[in-house]
Amino acid sequence: MFEFPDNLRFKIGIYVENFVEWLTENFSFVFDSIQAGVLWFLLKVQSALLIVPWIVVVILIFLLGWKAKNWKYGLTFGLMVFLIGTFGLWDEMMLTLAIVLTSVIISLVFGIPVGILIAYKKRAESIITPILDAMQTMPSFVYLIPAIMLFDLGTVPAVFATTIYALPPVIRLTNLAIQRVSKEMVEASNSFGASPWQTLIKVELPQALPTIMAGINQTTMMAMSMVVVTSMIGAKGLGMNVMVAINRIDIAMGFEAGISIVFLAIIIDRLTQGVADRFKYPE
Repeated sequence: MFEFPDNLRFKIGIYVENFVEWLTENFSFVFDSIQAGVLWFLLKVQSALLIVPWIVVVILIFLLGWKAKNWKYGLTFGLMVFLIGTFGLWDEMMLTLAIVLTSVIISLVFGIPVGILIAYKKRAESIITPILDAMQTMPSFVYLIPAIMLFDLGTVPAVFATTIYALPPVIRLTNLAIQRVSKEMVEASNSFGASPWQTLIKVELPQALPTIMAGINQTTMMAMSMVVVTSMIGAKGLGMNVMVAINRIDIAMGFEAGISIVFLAIIIDRLTQGVADRFKYPE
């Protein structure tokens, strides 16, 4: 009486598993093409980051922090990056950054158009919003399962899982930003004979840009939060060092890798916030 009846149980997970297996069997060529494309782009980003001398990176981070806020921020950010190098984790930092940047770029390529679409189409919004709710509440570890089944182990499934996990904020905030654009400005644009495309490009997107930038910031931070998780499926970088430290119970290694992730997250968060603040209109 106190236990749920066995004859009322419904195993929905098996249908999801069958669907993923069906995808891998019938559309493996599609996922192979996606894997090759993502891997090519990721390697290009990694090469571009690793080829830059460390001193140039430190100076660049200093200048970006100064430009985003002030020279004190720039000095702090430069010192953080320098400390990561002193830990012997420079290459790992760049590999982590490559995965984050690749995932964020893919998220923006798909997320911003979808956000614009659902801002215009209420039916699409009613369909996509529950999907976004599920994506944001789903435990991050769950994303690793289809990533492994579709792309095996390595950095490509890590990018896939990170992209899916980080996608909802930019879609939601793009949708919100477009909907909050003044109706009077849109009507004025239409009255002057502007096409819907011209109104979007010249009126709505410039007005919505501050909120869209906030969505980019949130997407970037969510991508950073997946760093350690994706190391479980073979993603190299700072997350892998954390996993190794856990397995070895190596406190020193775990602290250095962990604090490096914190430093990197702070730098990315403050820089993207600084960029977003520059697009805000004075009240």
